[in-house]
Amino acid sequence: MAKTRTRLAVLGSAAALAAAALVPVQLAGATPTAAAGAYEWVALGDSYTAGVIPAAGDVFEVPRDGCERTDQSYPQVIDRDLGSLIDLTNVSCGAATIDDITSNAQHPIGRHLPPFSEDPDYPFPPVPPQSEAVNPGTDVVTVGVGGNTLGFADILFTCLQLGSNSGGVGTPCRDDLADNIPARLAKVRSDYGDMLATLHARAPHAKVSNVGYPTVIPQDTSKCRYNDWEQFASITPGDLDWLRDDVLKPLNATIEKTAGEHGDAFVDLAPSTRNHSVCDAGKWVEGVFTTFPTDVAFVHPNAKGHQNAADHVSAAILHALGVN
Repeated sequence: MAKTRTRLAVLGSAAALAAAALVPVQLAGATPTAAAGAYEWVALGDSYTAGVIPAAGDVFEVPRDGCERTDQSYPQVIDRDLGSLIDLTNVSCGAATIDDITSNAQHPIGRHLPPFSEDPDYPFPPVPPQSEAVNPGTDVVTVGVGGNTLGFADILFTCLQLGSNSGGVGTPCRDDLADNIPARLAKVRSDYGDMLATLHARAPHAKVSNVGYPTVIPQDTSKCRYNDWEQFASITPGDLDWLRDDVLKPLNATIEKTAGEHGDAFVDLAPSTRNHSVCDAGKWVEGVFTTFPTDVAFVHPNAKGHQNAADHVSAAILHALGVN
């Protein structure tokens, strides 16, 4: 298949075949052994798709390309669940922006997040724009992206810094950053529209499902313990309210609206994750650390979060293909 050749080009043909021999049997659907006639699925996205953190499984590419796709991330879970029905090409990549899907050759960062962690294999060679994995034979595309174009990681880091001397009082991050959030959201909308136009041009008959971000911050931020690094560390409760209502909810709304304008589906993960935020006992998203001070997570879904995403995204895929 043309898509199989694309996958081998992305991973390196010899390395990909070696990895296929080493990974567990349940990953076989991600190798070139998928049944002829299977639906061609391309998974695009950032770290919320790729998995990235140890709490979302083990990195299975050999050698590592720095994108940190993990075996418990939702594309890999769906690949195992749907078996020979689909043939998956997963080119999602941690830290990807919308432009990295549309046209940029991305320089992956692996797990290099100074001052929290340093990756011994950093820097990594660039990887092609993710949209290059999409072709006229693609049947379905899923894409989960937008947070890095918004600059959410930088916003979080700024909130950590500004909150560190606040004693947990006030909204120092909102006071510093609120005025530029509308411009950030406008860029997300513009770039997202360009990306969808590119995907539809590359695969005119493909169904595109756009995956939103899960609930990260609870409605009741009194659940969040100030200076707990396994939650939101030094971000104040007031700033958490602001991040939830004025940053993350509008980000999802922007993605949903832009998807609708292009006639595409939106997979809303927020309702199903409402009681599984970073600060909930049954969390599906890790905090700044999974275990302080050794395991950096920087607010990413764990395996349970990815399983939930898999349930919703697989339903969207089956609906798009008309096989549910």
